[in-house]
Amino acid sequence: METAKKSHKKLWITLTAIVVVLAILVFLVLGMLRGFGPGHALYNSQMAKEAGNSATYDFDQIERLKGNPLEGKHLCVLGSSVTYGAASLQNSLGEYFQQRFGMRLTKEAVSGTTLADFTGSSYVDRIQDIDKDADIDLFICQLSTNDASLNCELGDISKDGNFDVKTTTGAMEYIITYARDTWKCPVLFYTGSYYDSADYKAMVDRLMELKDKYDIGVLDLYHSKKFNDITPEQRELYMHDDIHPTKAGYREWWCPEMEKQLLAYYNTMEK
Repeated sequence: METAKKSHKKLWITLTAIVVVLAILVFLVLGMLRGFGPGHALYNSQMAKEAGNSATYDFDQIERLKGNPLEGKHLCVLGSSVTYGAASLQNSLGEYFQQRFGMRLTKEAVSGTTLADFTGSSYVDRIQDIDKDADIDLFICQLSTNDASLNCELGDISKDGNFDVKTTTGAMEYIITYARDTWKCPVLFYTGSYYDSADYKAMVDRLMELKDKYDIGVLDLYHSKKFNDITPEQRELYMHDDIHPTKAGYREWWCPEMEKQLLAYYNTMEK
């Protein structure tokens, strides 16, 4: 009887050890794939080997645009891996605008998160962690591809001001109104470049409806066929995959177009 108990105890200890080791391995692998935790350095090491992440495309070499209307203003960006710069050594649109326009930057970006609030680390959850008393002049939010890849419910546009934040639409409406009410500043969303996803297309279409409802700005990289018509060689340099740009992708492709649209938006506001 005693021998059987010892055998069961040893088996339990062995199984527990196996589970712990597997959990650590999974965490490390996910960290390498998504750029967080102990795997972060290994992940960055892999990203640095891509041609589009060479020193040629370092953001500190971006030329300042003199006399721009955003000089010295405070930019806040909210998003997930694309805003974080997961495939570009943590360089993204926030750092580009910071360097190009001479802006101050607050960046709230966590890879793998969604607009829709069902995880505790959603955009809805994290916007509330940003300093409410900060003197933010411009708020830009990413239209997260994670909502599409995780099949989040799109939801409906609110008719009574009650937002179902567990849906992507309700989350977007909440973020727009929260940012405006809290920082009294212009609110913009930005899309990714075109990729083949019916769910993301539906999200972009919904964003355009919200643009009209709330009179927000949209930095639209999705619809322009001319913008998206790049060569296979350019795509290999600019994109790590269908969603995530490299440093070259931000510097040479995405951000110059965003810059043009953002300056046009500000020119419209001043008239």
